[in-house]
Amino acid sequence: MRVDPRVLRTALTTGGAMVTGLWAVQAHHSARLDALFATAAHLTGLLAAYGVLVMLFLMARVPAVEHGVGADRLARRHALGGRWVLSLCAAHTLFALCGYAAHTGDDLLSAGVRLLGYPGLAAAALGTALFGAVGVTSARAVRRRVPHETWRAVHLLTYVGAGLAFAHQLAGPDIAGSALAVWFWSLLHTTVAVLLVWYRLVVPVRQALRHSLRVREVTVEGPDVVSVVMQGIGLDELRAEPGQFLRWRFLRRGLWHTALPFSLSAPVRDDRVRITVKAIGTHTRRVRRLRPGTRVLATGPFGALTAHRRSRRKVLLLAGGVGVTPMRALFETLPCAPGDLTLLYRASSAEQLVLRAELEAIAASREAHLHFLLGPSDASFDPLAPQALRNLVPDLAEHDVYLCGPPGMAHAATVALVRAGVPEDRIHAENFTY
Repeated sequence: MRVDPRVLRTALTTGGAMVTGLWAVQAHHSARLDALFATAAHLTGLLAAYGVLVMLFLMARVPAVEHGVGADRLARRHALGGRWVLSLCAAHTLFALCGYAAHTGDDLLSAGVRLLGYPGLAAAALGTALFGAVGVTSARAVRRRVPHETWRAVHLLTYVGAGLAFAHQLAGPDIAGSALAVWFWSLLHTTVAVLLVWYRLVVPVRQALRHSLRVREVTVEGPDVVSVVMQGIGLDELRAEPGQFLRWRFLRRGLWHTALPFSLSAPVRDDRVRITVKAIGTHTRRVRRLRPGTRVLATGPFGALTAHRRSRRKVLLLAGGVGVTPMRALFETLPCAPGDLTLLYRASSAEQLVLRAELEAIAASREAHLHFLLGPSDASFDPLAPQALRNLVPDLAEHDVYLCGPPGMAHAATVALVRAGVPEDRIHAENFTY
């Protein structure tokens, strides 16, 4: 089952409209300044609370949503939605403070101190502060300087903040004033909580116990690139499709606390699964030192870069750097007649090509086209320019295109493909920068 992105967008928008309707039917219309501030505070508070639920739902790793929408789109929507939620929280706090100050005649500072004297409001203020901490550490400029473990630990405070906010909402006039509203609001929170616990805790533990994955071997593929072959039990039950990724947790010192997302670099077969990893950070460098027998926890599969997106007979796979790993799995498995499948592989030099021998063997056995586009990114000739792409693939506009590579290369390739005549809805990619 896959949830269509348009269906998800419609459902979330409808939920926001229902929350606005809940506010509208209970709003007290008055021209008094304190009442106007209070009304605005109620609306922004309800929308912020609903936004928190949406953010948690998007990151609950529900398979039907991940496979239909794509993990990259969900991550970007989560990031964008998080900014809106923080803005609504700030607006709610400001409107509530101004409304109380206007009602009592106090200045804003005195009004804030008095409001914090109420336990429910103090809890809400703490929850808002936790959301603010998550937002600050998620800002690009900060996140680049914060260790991943620290960022992840701070991000987990979202759950605490959501719990504190929920208690505050049940005591507020918009929810507490109606038994139906209390029931509806509690049902929404319970549903999201169950999805989070099930897919982020129960399912990973169940998969770990069922499949008993362990590292079988680690093979050097090129400069700073290794393949990790793992063996387990009943891996076909994972239903991992070529093009998808899983989140891998290697139970060894320095890696056990972090789930690393890596794509399959070959189809699952004979209870073995393989990933190919380039050392670009502390954790990926530690993957190179894994020993056979290391226990592995795998969660997934995730992602929508699969054959399911295909809509044309001819397919072009376009890879850059280590982004060739999901493309290699698709290159082997996508059903295509001889001559209908093409792989373009961009790399700075022949030494940087990963899995070259495998790609050449697949191309020969399937009668598929394989082109290595070599050269530095700042060279005068751009092999990804629109005309260069049309020269390599004359009927380019008739293809579905699967794209995976570094962010800069992926963006430039997308622009070039569109200029070369490929409709944007036939360019399939997953990009985790946002």
